[in-house]
Amino acid sequence: MTITPTRAAWPSLEDVPGGARTAVSARVARGLFRSAMSRLPLEPYAITLHRPDEVYARLGRDGLIGFGESYLTGAWDAEDLTGFLTVLASNVADLVPRPLQRMRRLVLPGTPRDHRTTKDHTRELIAHHYDLSNDLFRLFLDESLTYSSALFDGTTDLHEAQLRKIDRLLDAAAVGPGTRVLEIGTGWGELAIRAAARGATVRSLTLSVEQQALARERIAAAGYADRVQVDLCDYRDATGSYDAVLSVEMVEAVGYEYWPTYFRTLDRVLAPGGRVGLQAILMPHQRMLATRGSYTWINKYVFPGGFLPSARAIDEIASRETTLRVVDRLAFGADYAETLRRWDEAFLARRDEVLALGFDETFLRMWHFYLCYSRAGFASGYLDVQQLTLARED
Repeated sequence: MTITPTRAAWPSLEDVPGGARTAVSARVARGLFRSAMSRLPLEPYAITLHRPDEVYARLGRDGLIGFGESYLTGAWDAEDLTGFLTVLASNVADLVPRPLQRMRRLVLPGTPRDHRTTKDHTRELIAHHYDLSNDLFRLFLDESLTYSSALFDGTTDLHEAQLRKIDRLLDAAAVGPGTRVLEIGTGWGELAIRAAARGATVRSLTLSVEQQALARERIAAAGYADRVQVDLCDYRDATGSYDAVLSVEMVEAVGYEYWPTYFRTLDRVLAPGGRVGLQAILMPHQRMLATRGSYTWINKYVFPGGFLPSARAIDEIASRETTLRVVDRLAFGADYAETLRRWDEAFLARRDEVLALGFDETFLRMWHFYLCYSRAGFASGYLDVQQLTLARED
């Protein structure tokens, strides 16, 4: 089973906004866009506006969502899309004049009600991305099917770097023979496999039907079906007591309203003397506060309901809501930029196979934009990824 890949909601030439109100907002957007472009160091990263009126109309109506949508329709292109987006990410706080930024919440849409990460909605939100097609992810991930930042640390091999990332997190949480492990967010099972190979027993939670099926298959093939169980279960319903609780790039899908619930859950299921190992994508604290509750292109097309925490937010919530404290952290945002570069190159190289799976040309542009957009965040330093170890204070 896969989710139908061609989305009815793709932007098209038929839905370009019009009318008197759009004419005004498009005129404002054109002025802001030209002003920003003239101030930024974009000379090596020129973009071509094929249909500028469409770009300004979408930008004026829907802000950066509209700008991304105009890329999906082919209204503009960039020879070096990542380079262009990296310049934007490096200057994101100053793209729009400060007085207008304060009007953001008045003119741009907030998070739709059906994107709130309640227990009623979360499985559907997760399925939107992770149940697209296991075969799609196989085309651009390494053989471990690890869909999170690698840790290169001297190696140039993506597969080695992914295993190094997993092993470091297992080491930080002291996973070894007899360790009881809870994993929140299964992926396709590689962390559970490597934990079981150390002699641990693992319960792994996922809300993706597709990931559960393939993870179970891979775990059985590795010979660890007796050590690992993979359950369709919301993190809020986790039960039991575990020596190590691990979660790789899952907190981003929790939603800021539920971060306290998430961290209280970690605290509740962690056995005395246990450790929590998290890998989290982070954004600057002030930008997190400024954009909380907003609705972005990534939310609309890639990760509905997702929102990135800051390092400070994690520290504050852990201190306020739990007995856990961050006792170790490793930042490796540049490694994520490199990971995304590898994924994007592999994805583009296999475009014909993507199309053969039933995905269309707009999906190809969307996925390429998503990977470049994400890579730009890390390449600019706007985003970071960290491995965090949490433990109870003595």
